[in-house]
Amino acid sequence: MSGPRVVARPRVVTLGETMGLLRATEIGSLAHASHLAVGVGGAESNVAIGLQRLGVDASWLGRVGDDGLGRRVAREIRAEGVDVRVVVDSGAATGLMLKERPSAAGVAVTYYRRGSAGSRLTPEDLPSGWVEEASLLHVTGITPLLSASAEATVHAAIDRAAAAGVPVSFDVNYRSALASPREAADVFRPLATRAQLVFGGEEELRLLAGGDDVDAVAGRIRGSRDCLVVLKDGERGATAFAEATVTAPAFPISPLDTVGAGDAFVAGFLSAHLAGETLEVALRCANACGAMACLVPGDWESAPTRDELERFLAGDTDPVRR
Repeated sequence: MSGPRVVARPRVVTLGETMGLLRATEIGSLAHASHLAVGVGGAESNVAIGLQRLGVDASWLGRVGDDGLGRRVAREIRAEGVDVRVVVDSGAATGLMLKERPSAAGVAVTYYRRGSAGSRLTPEDLPSGWVEEASLLHVTGITPLLSASAEATVHAAIDRAAAAGVPVSFDVNYRSALASPREAADVFRPLATRAQLVFGGEEELRLLAGGDDVDAVAGRIRGSRDCLVVLKDGERGATAFAEATVTAPAFPISPLDTVGAGDAFVAGFLSAHLAGETLEVALRCANACGAMACLVPGDWESAPTRDELERFLAGDTDPVRR
């Protein structure tokens, strides 16, 4: 196996399903909503957009249907500067998610993705050299739960990354609508053992290793290998478990929409990590990106640019000046 290559500007590749998004523009049930905003969203493409805005070249691979939502998915992600490798599937529709705000205090999301084009990823969809030429491969626990072929595609990408010396980042990102905790754990554990970076909340990390004490859980995930485990802990901040344990506090905000915050967190951490920053700096960047993502409705729309992130970290209460 060849060793990691030196890349002048980091390039992250990722794959998964991005869906059309219909979002209620008013508070209340969809049973009574009169207006919906149209957008797109998906965990892996959210990370790709977040990275691209922070100055890291990103490439996203996914399947979409031969329909208007599929064309919108490809166009929106490409418009953010992401290298889009889209497969148009004429035999299935683009997945859809509906987002509503039943009350001012929360957001509810419903997915329509069974049998969708995005769930039909296959290892043959992976372009030649696509993984091998990257600085890092990022995957989540969502894609392998979509279908057997999607799971095989994630493992095929990791196989190629391992053969080329490309590190792998794995965000658990558990979706209970896709599998029970026990079923999901059986899928997640082999992925976590093959990753050099593992992200998750407390319950997600417990799916990988079991137990109550999060320090012990992180230790079991790391084992004896060179692995960095990052705990996404919401309003309590974040912790990185490596040879030393590093914790960074969250930024106090009044969240408007928390969907996509975890993806922004991952993009912020990876951008700093790939730049060679310390764990303290990477966690601070991650927490800031996650906080900023909560300030505007949408899955990725408020992911910050590098300048916006630096202004936020400097204490600017209105860092977005687009």
